[in-house]
Amino acid sequence: MRQIVLDTETTGLEPEQGHRVIEIGCVELFNRRPTGRHFHQYLQPDREIDEGAAAVHGITAEFLADKPRFADVADEFLAFVSGAELVIHNAPFDLGFLNAELRRYGHNEPLSAICGVVDSLVLARQMHPGQRNSLDALCKRYGVNNEHRELHGALLDAQILADVYLVMTGGQTSLLADLQADNDPSPTVQTEVSPVHLDPNRPPLRVISASSDEIARHASIIDLISGAAEKGALWH
Repeated sequence: MRQIVLDTETTGLEPEQGHRVIEIGCVELFNRRPTGRHFHQYLQPDREIDEGAAAVHGITAEFLADKPRFADVADEFLAFVSGAELVIHNAPFDLGFLNAELRRYGHNEPLSAICGVVDSLVLARQMHPGQRNSLDALCKRYGVNNEHRELHGALLDAQILADVYLVMTGGQTSLLADLQADNDPSPTVQTEVSPVHLDPNRPPLRVISASSDEIARHASIIDLISGAAEKGALWH
């Protein structure tokens, strides 16, 4: 399965108020392994950047002055994500901005129509109800190193989220190399990157199946839960 871990940085919080995307970062996974391909682009928003937003990501209007506009990279972005499952932390925020950019470009179909979407924030809240589930909090919980993250950056945050998502959903640890989000103003990057931390040719993990006795005991416990719970046991 092909997955794209995605993050954006923006000029503000509300696309309905005309705020724009100024950075897109995407990291590709295939069958839960990084492929070494990524999409990264800074964008000229043709508007000011809110002071609060600039304090988060540190991107200035001066830095973006010579960058391409979204319309210049839209086709390449769509080709990169099309058909993949997007993994996004707080997906409605990023999708709201990207769909607004696509509509300006004349592409009225939302990203969710051409991609699956997994919201890692929703997933984290289901797994850890009542706890802090920001990306920084998840890094601390799962032991993912984010010490190099002084400011938010779309590519850097996508790389960190990829590590967190793999650990959170499968127990794998730090598979992505530490790719530093650079300030290279060159166009979209889709290149080979540093090797992953673990040998990609290592043998597959050993799968230990439950014994028939363990399955029977599990079923009996579920039956007890189902009888005691008002709505039954979800595991049925």
